[in-house]
Amino acid sequence: VVDTNILLHHMDVLEYLRDDDDDDDDDNDENENENGNDDATSPSKPNPHPRRRHRSIADAIVVPQTALEECRHRSLVMYRRIVDLIRSSGDDATRADDKGRKQKKNGGGSGSERCFIVFADVHHVDTQIFHGWKGVSKADEEEGVEDGTTTINDENDARLRNVARFYGEALYDYRRRRRTGARNANAEVVFLTDDAQSRRLASSEQPPPDERPGDAADRGGLYYRARSMRDHVSLLQKEDPSLTLLDLVAQFHSAPGPPMSEGIRGKDGGGDDDSGGRAACYPPHLSSQTLSRGLQTNRYYQGIYRSDRDSHTEGYVTIRRGEDRVAVVIRGKADVNRAVDGDIVAIELHSVDLWLGGARNGGDGSDSGGGGGDGDEEKERGSQSQTADDRNEGHDRQTKKDDAGIAADTAEPSLRDAENIAEEVAVDDEGEELRRPTAKIVGIIRRNFHKNYCGSICTIAVSAAAPEEDDIAPSETELARPAAAAAFESESKMEGERTTMHPHDVIAAKHEREHPDGVTSTVVFFPIDNRIPPILLRTTQRDRLIGMRILVSMDSWPAESEYPLGHYVKTLGVTGTKETETQVLLQEFRIPCEPFPAKVLACLPPADYKIELEPGRTDLRHLPVLSIDPPGCKDIDDALHCIELPNGNWQVGVHIADVTHYVEAGTAIDLEAANRSTSTYLVNKRLDMLPSLLTTDLCSLKGNVDRFAFSVLWEVTPEAEIVNVDFKKSIIHSIAALTYQQAQALIDKPEKDCKGDIQAGAVKRLAKLARKFRSRRINAGALTLASPEVKFVLDSESLNPTDVQAYTLYEANALVEEFMLLANVTVAKKILRHYPTLSILRRHPAPNRSMFDGLIQKAKTRGISICIDDSKKLADSLDAAAEITSDDPYLNQLLRILSTRCMSPAQYFCSGEYQAKDWHHYGLAAPVYTHFTSPIRRYADVCVHRLLAAAIGVAPLPVFLSSKSYLHDLAANMNRRHRAAQLAGRASVQLHTLIFFAGGDEGEGGGVKEEDAYVLDVETASMSEPSFTVMVPRYGIEGRVRLTKIAINDECLVRDPENHRLDYKDAATGKIMASVSVFDRVRVRIWVRSTRDRKELVVDLLEPKILANPHVKDDDVDTEMGASTVTSSGKKKKKKQRISK
Repeated sequence: VVDTNILLHHMDVLEYLRDDDDDDDDDNDENENENGNDDATSPSKPNPHPRRRHRSIADAIVVPQTALEECRHRSLVMYRRIVDLIRSSGDDATRADDKGRKQKKNGGGSGSERCFIVFADVHHVDTQIFHGWKGVSKADEEEGVEDGTTTINDENDARLRNVARFYGEALYDYRRRRRTGARNANAEVVFLTDDAQSRRLASSEQPPPDERPGDAADRGGLYYRARSMRDHVSLLQKEDPSLTLLDLVAQFHSAPGPPMSEGIRGKDGGGDDDSGGRAACYPPHLSSQTLSRGLQTNRYYQGIYRSDRDSHTEGYVTIRRGEDRVAVVIRGKADVNRAVDGDIVAIELHSVDLWLGGARNGGDGSDSGGGGGDGDEEKERGSQSQTADDRNEGHDRQTKKDDAGIAADTAEPSLRDAENIAEEVAVDDEGEELRRPTAKIVGIIRRNFHKNYCGSICTIAVSAAAPEEDDIAPSETELARPAAAAAFESESKMEGERTTMHPHDVIAAKHEREHPDGVTSTVVFFPIDNRIPPILLRTTQRDRLIGMRILVSMDSWPAESEYPLGHYVKTLGVTGTKETETQVLLQEFRIPCEPFPAKVLACLPPADYKIELEPGRTDLRHLPVLSIDPPGCKDIDDALHCIELPNGNWQVGVHIADVTHYVEAGTAIDLEAANRSTSTYLVNKRLDMLPSLLTTDLCSLKGNVDRFAFSVLWEVTPEAEIVNVDFKKSIIHSIAALTYQQAQALIDKPEKDCKGDIQAGAVKRLAKLARKFRSRRINAGALTLASPEVKFVLDSESLNPTDVQAYTLYEANALVEEFMLLANVTVAKKILRHYPTLSILRRHPAPNRSMFDGLIQKAKTRGISICIDDSKKLADSLDAAAEITSDDPYLNQLLRILSTRCMSPAQYFCSGEYQAKDWHHYGLAAPVYTHFTSPIRRYADVCVHRLLAAAIGVAPLPVFLSSKSYLHDLAANMNRRHRAAQLAGRASVQLHTLIFFAGGDEGEGGGVKEEDAYVLDVETASMSEPSFTVMVPRYGIEGRVRLTKIAINDECLVRDPENHRLDYKDAATGKIMASVSVFDRVRVRIWVRSTRDRKELVVDLLEPKILANPHVKDDDVDTEMGASTVTSSGKKKKKKQRISK
């Protein structure tokens, strides 16, 4: 019988079901029946398969209605899980009916399926709470504890105990009536609860010894026993050592162990409590009553805490300030106060003088200590109070930022751009002084502990055992203290303040410990997601988890524990393997990857479905429609046509798959698509938004088959002047599915060879119009930007990367792009005219000048001026830069890549949330823009199709698309999912890049590579590590190059911040021997470093050799200055000019 806290915190244990071979158990049951032994667990005949007994934690699990209702009110996620479990239990029982009858004959031995019983205790007379119930145990009465006020929670607990007693009495009465046989002799009723008070009451509420049944002596005279989940699982594990159930048990108290660092726990050692005598590491959370009063009086504010992407100790909470929403900064461990990303929290604002952005705290708040006034003093105080773990976590974040990897496409979207949230508020009457408000978290209203986090454990291997001291008995604290921590302290003393240990090792050394039970140990789990803090796990399988990717659930975060407590959920696989790491990235970015449920598949057309012309749909099958896509494309969203009209004009059509014909609004398939929002493209797989029947068949505009489409038809002049436009629901028949290469061949085909060629004529006309449309857009200020994207050549069998290639772009690519842009702009204007406040649009905000400042300063060092007053001036600046950098064409492409990074990505939004001036798309120089052309893979396009259908009167607008609040939430989800899909795709490229450069069996054709690279940024700060960041165009890789042979305080190293340059001079003559500055071309080596729990890409400098190693010989210097060099493959390179100053 389970208590509510078991449902809330131990669902992983309840869901446990070992998958053993059932046939052996059945045979065993039959043998026992033949021998006349009715008791499957009789001592006279031991179970021949003792390790197969416990497939679940109990033969039957009773879920009282009271516990179920409490669970529903406190956590809808857990309620749904237990309901699904109960339902699946019923399905299992039906499937295993024959097997169940065998087990019933056998005396109820452990069955192969779970058995869940929902007991309506609310309506049962034997489980009611009667008048006069006190709710105090006899032990407490003897100690003088009074009953006080009985709460609803106390009454519910009593009702649950009555359920356990009811089953205990029923079992006793059953045995008494039978009297003969040993059937169910060893069965017992257990009340599982983590509430210690409820367990004490369970014992005191049962009959006294003189009133208990005489044959109950073997059971201690109790109708039922009350146990915590950990105690119950420990008993099962002792009986069956093969179980790993202890790992699944949730933790609520930090285990006894070594004290925290002095900087956190304070001077006192703390009292004797569940925390092992440690004092609190964090301020206590306020009670719910105090929070409620504070929220009503506006002393406190409620909101969702969101961590920064790179740190769990920095984040923000969005609160209401009048009609506006404002992001309040939460910074530092004490202010975050054990909140985790997604928690609903209560915050208390700091005084205005502590807000970011004023003179006291610096200009923009980018530095934790500030930049002016008393900022340096605050910075110094902050560094003095920083703990060792703080410093190591900061170092860990910096290490991750500096690791080589796939270059980013755009900047992270700001809160204002992503969610229309203000980041600054005026603090003066004139509204001129703006600051970013800050606050501290004073309470947690609702935890977000229901997600599973992916990562690895870090454990310290001790090389030398401690000397034996037989005469001295170690204290309990010394037994619990990990030897690794002592080893770390020893190393720290040897190294002084500078330690070479990885930050994960430092944290693990402090917190890893063995438990007195001799079975479990605490280890530190480090999530992949930097927004989540390390989690302390209590596990029985530490050695087996080393080097594995695992899923972990967070359970609690006591004030005395520096990190949250959690439990193991499942193992994904070996760290570093492609299959495992692909699962990891899907889990990290929360990409929906589960198979589509039955209710979604039930919405699909039948297998014999045929596409035929239907009323209200225009027949366009006579038009020469064709599609142009990458090779192997299966989800073809769009197709085109272009024909000559009798009046000399041309008719151009963009035909988009009519997804809404199959995905009706409000159905299960529509809700699933809305949740997924986008298809996700990885290097080796595609995760679709819609089931494959639609994605690759019925909705895909394949060649030579009829398909339903939503068509936009223009009449244009041969000079690309639009005469009119029309919108039709249609049926089309594509005459060809061309690749970009095939379309390009038609564009390049001589006119004399195109007579009578329908495809060539259509493509050539489309190309001619596309050139004019493109020229017109660029003249209006549209940007021509660039991306460092590359593609992999995969082995046909293993799907491992064998080569990396740059994308080849053809004029055919630009042709398709132009008409998709034209269709999107045209549809945006149409739906806005009909639904000015309900349209789903896409905006691209103008970049903040501060985001461009760095690039502008770096460009000046090469004589390049960049103006960003508007998109037209930026485009002209980049075009002018092409002439200055004509000797190296990639430099201009690099400037365009870096310009893209200075901009936030475009965002979906509801037109009613922004003023018309904020609808502008900066990159396209378009006043309004939307997404209409890819409904197979984007849910935003599905919504736009519905808006357009309503606008032209062919279908009513769904009711939910008339709600601004719904559209706001929908747009926010689409933005999150779209960004997550982009990041997952980039992580997949990063994974395959690692595999490629690792070489060997996994990365055929890869291994260590030497390539040219371009310098993006140079570290010129005083006393900083000599280093610079490079981009490797061949592979789209960006990484930091560390000059490890040059000391930080090397007198020969000259830092030039103004020119973004590092010089290295001769110690004797003072002559500059080598230098590197921004945008220089250098030579680097790329390789993979493998550590215990991860692989990382490393970029080392080869040329200039002086910077790579100042101690090279003079003849090597001469070689650098112009002589031929020989690569690692033995091929001689041609003599060329110096590639850097």
